[in-house]
Amino acid sequence: MTSVLRTRRSLLVAGATTGAALATGAAGLIKPARAQGLAPTLTMRGGANNYRPGAPIVDRIGGGGFWTSGTVLRAGDGVPLEGIRIQIWAHTTEGHEREERSHGATLTDADGKFRLEMPQIVPAFGQPHAHLAYDADYDDHRFETVFLRPIMPSASDTSLSTQFVLQPA
Repeated sequence: MTSVLRTRRSLLVAGATTGAALATGAAGLIKPARAQGLAPTLTMRGGANNYRPGAPIVDRIGGGGFWTSGTVLRAGDGVPLEGIRIQIWAHTTEGHEREERSHGATLTDADGKFRLEMPQIVPAFGQPHAHLAYDADYDDHRFETVFLRPIMPSASDTSLSTQFVLQPA
């Protein structure tokens, strides 16, 4: 006859392991954790300056050389959002941010990431910065509109990365 030694500690460990497995299920073991309660991105002051509704989706703005990238997530659960239209514009070595040729848009991929090449950003009003927008008018109002105006640490930077956390409308 086989004897099983049961102690209070072995029962607690077994119960905790079984409870965790039941609570998460098999999917909990393979899915990455998502941020709960992720706050939405607020529109930045000056972010909408020189915005052009309907700027075309492009492969690159001008001659390139500078990369603007980022991610787009849903507020609350942090799920990456695919197919979101992000417009980007800036004062560059090839044109002012008021000019049509300095504007373009791109779409996020399945991981919520976007990336667009453009000419080198140069300071406007003493600050090297870009403008990025998610405009609900071009997405059936699924999320609230957000305009960003991130300032670069240095005018010699050759890339800029930012994040949108969109609030469902």
